[in-house]
Amino acid sequence: MDIRESRRMPQIAIGLIGSASAVESMKSVVKRFPTFAPLLRQARDEREAVEAAAALAGQAEVILIAGARLHTAVKRELETGIPVLNVPLTDVALYRSLMMAWQSGQLTGGLSIDSLTASMVHRVLAELGLEHVPTIVYDGPAHATESELLRFHLEQRSRCSAALTGEASVAEELARAGIASWPMEPSSQDISVALERALLSTESRRSKESQMVIGMINIDDFHGLVQHTPSEHEVQRLKLDIHRLLLGYVATLDGYLTALGGDEYMFITTRGIFERETGGYKMIPLARDANKSHGLSLSIGVGFGASANEAGTHARAALRKAKEAGGNSCFIVREDRTLIGPLEMADPVRHILAPTDAELIKRAEDAGMTSAYLSKLLSHKARYGKLDYTVHELAALLGITVRSAHRLLLLWTDERLVEIAGMEKVPKGRPRQIYRFAFLQEK
Repeated sequence: MDIRESRRMPQIAIGLIGSASAVESMKSVVKRFPTFAPLLRQARDEREAVEAAAALAGQAEVILIAGARLHTAVKRELETGIPVLNVPLTDVALYRSLMMAWQSGQLTGGLSIDSLTASMVHRVLAELGLEHVPTIVYDGPAHATESELLRFHLEQRSRCSAALTGEASVAEELARAGIASWPMEPSSQDISVALERALLSTESRRSKESQMVIGMINIDDFHGLVQHTPSEHEVQRLKLDIHRLLLGYVATLDGYLTALGGDEYMFITTRGIFERETGGYKMIPLARDANKSHGLSLSIGVGFGASANEAGTHARAALRKAKEAGGNSCFIVREDRTLIGPLEMADPVRHILAPTDAELIKRAEDAGMTSAYLSKLLSHKARYGKLDYTVHELAALLGITVRSAHRLLLLWTDERLVEIAGMEKVPKGRPRQIYRFAFLQEK
């Protein structure tokens, strides 16, 4: 199957609204959700939030807003016809702000705090052993205006040395008034939970919840493992142990497992369950279990499709990618033939990669970058966050000669897949050029 020839199938469009810093945080976290296509809008106040939501209502299936005040304004003034959800501010946001206040030496003089309840504040302070720090917590209306919050903090300036606020605009006004202040923003975990809620609320998600998913599992170097097993009895026992391990994992997916013979297995499940069990297409816990219990390395390919035939074809293509990456990898080919992966297996990954678009794959392969080379580069980027290589490093990664690596880099540079990022000084000889795979950079 050729992944390159594809028709574009849109992801679920989600509108993300908030302050500049909140939008940046949401932009970073939403990359972990390949299902979403984010539409970003910054809003400094209620009016801008309402205008942004009105503009997004015709484009997005769901809108997520950071900031209770902005969310309330949109819900009050606009009938969007789509779910409009809020990223809640929890006590987790207080930890970072307290750390910044402590580093600035502003804790001892007392704190005025809004957007959180007194019980939340006192619980965090108790956990940190800071019960002695004087605090005054805003206890006015739940959805106070900017002017009300600003007035509260200004009234406490004689009793408090710093302010912690859930509104970035209030923090800016307090700073202009000469009051030390820090904004409290939703944590990555809070944003992730809100995105999961948003995903479950969309029509597209509900229609895909029961979509068929087919996975293919290959035991890496199984024949070599068998050759080092002392007896046929032990070989049969190993096969039974592997089958039992895979059966247990597929049971968590409410799926069906069948052995395809030798070192290969196939499982069938549904998309909703698979997404939840992999943490949103981030990790395969089976791989770590297999490595810890039996020293096995797995290659896994997962396919989504509108039919069993399409899902199976995509699963085989994804498994081929995993094997080309050197094993111990899992890739997913979706119904629109975009590529997700590699997912975290027995070895942790440092970066969750956004889906690799089918058109980008076609562009790379048309420029002489084979499927195997692309798989290895994607796997290396996910595990080590590496985009920059010298010629010698690239040759070692791809398993080719330095001369061949030089030739390929010249070709890829001409096609604007690679750019020169700098020079590396060496003790003897000429400096070495450092090449960056720019087409793999996240936009």
